[in-house]
Amino acid sequence: MIDFKEMVTLGGLPQRIHVRTSNEKNPVLLFLHGGPGVCNRHNIMQQHADLAEDFTIVTWDQRGSGGSYKGAAEETLTVEQLTDDASELVQWLCARFDKDKVFIIGGSWGSMLGTWLAYRYPRQIAAYVGFGQVVNGAKNEEISYRFALEAAEEAGDQASVSKLKSVGPPVAGVYKGGFKGMMTQRNIMMKYGGYSQSSKKRSYFRAMVLPILRSGEYSPSELYGLIKGYRYVLEAMWPEVGAADLAATCTKFDMPYFIFDGRLDQNTPAELVEDYFALIEAPTKELIWFDHSGHNPMGDEPEKFKKLLREKLLALSDREEIL
Repeated sequence: MIDFKEMVTLGGLPQRIHVRTSNEKNPVLLFLHGGPGVCNRHNIMQQHADLAEDFTIVTWDQRGSGGSYKGAAEETLTVEQLTDDASELVQWLCARFDKDKVFIIGGSWGSMLGTWLAYRYPRQIAAYVGFGQVVNGAKNEEISYRFALEAAEEAGDQASVSKLKSVGPPVAGVYKGGFKGMMTQRNIMMKYGGYSQSSKKRSYFRAMVLPILRSGEYSPSELYGLIKGYRYVLEAMWPEVGAADLAATCTKFDMPYFIFDGRLDQNTPAELVEDYFALIEAPTKELIWFDHSGHNPMGDEPEKFKKLLREKLLALSDREEIL
């Protein structure tokens, strides 16, 4: 088993990656985490380490988060810069593992980053896989806010209703109070199963932050970067993320484009995905629904997710013209 962590300079900033594989000849699969600013090294390398049997799996703390927190100036925290960073990382991976192309997989914000990466820098991307697929930032938040409010009203949860009404509906994807307003909405949305049925009655902190702190994946300095970075990055980038509209900007791709999406997702609402998928032009495209999943089908239905991931991507890697 090959397993190493390394700092790779991307866009002039040293950034942390973690690589694991049973064989360096395996096709490379790069994970793009969500947030922006919420690292997923702990999750992939612990709960989904079996993927290293078939892929060279790569996790990356994006600029400003976790092990890539130090030195990330606020003015560099843009969609364009992170897309450029991702492209440089793809080039580094191709050179390091002697590949022509790599697979990319992104969840939530990572699906937006991955879509932009595939659209702007297609040459070394073998295929894209997205889940918790972002489509339109403003519509996304309008639907998610409405879900949380209606669920709280139906439950007679006046405390949550009052909190949501105090925050008010988002404007251009941005909540009153910024980060605090967004966390208010996210906590109530998660309470009523909009993130995952398993996250009901669990706060954003318990569902997302505690597993990171308990994982052992991060050094003390990386934990500091993670704790400080997720709010720092999200606050800096959210207005741009909230204004994004992939249906108006990114619909034509030069590689296979897959979406693995949870039917029950109200974090990045599933109802937006089908119309976007219909617009996509790609050599191969497929939308696969996970009927019992919310925002993260890789966590809600892991065996089905990984079985299909292997099936779709390894079939492509068997073609010499792909990898």
